[in-house]
Amino acid sequence: MKSEDCVEKILFSWSGGKDSSLALHEILKSGKYKVAALMTTVTQDYDRISMHGVRSELLSKQAEALNLSLEKMFISKNSSNMDYEEIMGRLLNQYQSNGVNTVAFGDIFLDDLRRYREENLAKVQMNALFPLWKKDSVNLAEYFIDCGFRAILTCVDTDCLDKGFCGREYDLSLLSDLPENVDPCGENGEFHTFVYAGPIFDREILIAKGDIILKDERFCFCDLLPV
Repeated sequence: MKSEDCVEKILFSWSGGKDSSLALHEILKSGKYKVAALMTTVTQDYDRISMHGVRSELLSKQAEALNLSLEKMFISKNSSNMDYEEIMGRLLNQYQSNGVNTVAFGDIFLDDLRRYREENLAKVQMNALFPLWKKDSVNLAEYFIDCGFRAILTCVDTDCLDKGFCGREYDLSLLSDLPENVDPCGENGEFHTFVYAGPIFDREILIAKGDIILKDERFCFCDLLPV
């Protein structure tokens, strides 16, 4: 039997951000899994990654640089959790019929979110995998940078963090500037990122910073443009 026949095929829940990238890095490094595809939620009205606000075109460039297939799950800006779960359920059933029984996530410590994911997967008899679970956020943030990943903050919740952080490079300087009440991985939704380079990519994704806008008087987005 070939060694590749012994690894487990999985789907990977990909946001395009740093936690996804680091979780994928750990999965690939382990040699235990084969990623059948990346799975990303895209808000159809804007053609952007949901929550992160990154253009779908840049998401596709990430998948190309990772040499992985990409499944975009399109939702409307007004979609409910039920709508999301129905769309995901159809995709999961499709992959399950091809021998995929596990979905990996980049979550770190939010117990409610983990329970929500596990309960949804249980409905279709699938399992969840959390490579970063309960690891220290400070150590993860520094490890991400030490590994050579490069990322930019694309969305900032101004209820938690000053809008001046939007569009900044995710580096040691940024980490030292974060207020004490902000998780260095943004695990509580304080900020989101887009990763444009790192050890899992075979090339850097070239980007330019566009406009920075405030939506709903709360969320500040930095538009990234493909170059």
